[in-house]
Amino acid sequence: MAKPVLVIEDDPDIAESLRYNLERDGLTAIIANTGEKGLSLALSGKNPPGLIILDLMLPGMNGTELCRRLRREPLTRRTPIIMLTAKTSEADRVAGLDLGADDYITKPFSVRELMARVRAVLRRADESASARYEDARMSIDFEDMRVVCAGESVKLTRKEFALLAILAKSAGRVATRQYLLDGVWGHQYYGDLRTLDVHIRRLRQKLGSCGDSIEKRARRLRGSERRRPRDCPGIRAVPLRAKAR
Repeated sequence: MAKPVLVIEDDPDIAESLRYNLERDGLTAIIANTGEKGLSLALSGKNPPGLIILDLMLPGMNGTELCRRLRREPLTRRTPIIMLTAKTSEADRVAGLDLGADDYITKPFSVRELMARVRAVLRRADESASARYEDARMSIDFEDMRVVCAGESVKLTRKEFALLAILAKSAGRVATRQYLLDGVWGHQYYGDLRTLDVHIRRLRQKLGSCGDSIEKRARRLRGSERRRPRDCPGIRAVPLRAKAR
């Protein structure tokens, strides 16, 4: 049975609208109207959520603190989170994504768009379900968020690990900048594209001798990739006898 979607929202009209649309989409919805209740439900070992929709402006424990707590708990540190908020500034979006949210949508929002984002986040979560990646020098444990290069453990931030995970799962293929930005920072990230360059550089530095598995190159985008210029830098993960299992 599919895991439920936990909606943590104090506005009863929004919460019920989300419940209705989630259930119409074939998903089970659980509602919490406070941060404390949401945390309790999220950490329930009996029926843990497969996705959390989290309002930031909650009474008591606010959404920001709750997101931090969820990312510290082993049971929920990898659970996808979509943030809902009336805060629309770029700084607020970046802060929310840096806390560990997988996507960020501002109020008022289109329910149709939100449901599309829910489906996209759940698809990405399903694609991340494979447990490990290994090549001749590097191994990545997606479940425990652990990276080993040439026998040495590598400590990465959450964003760096998410970026490496996407590259590992795209091994041998060019991943466009927009694909990486969407996968790591979410579809509503409109910040400086140099953020990606900085994270790639830091990731290569931390990986040391394994860093040359990440290769920058230019890619001419196909007509379906209309969000970027025709000649767009991409990132290629170059595996050595790579295997994903």
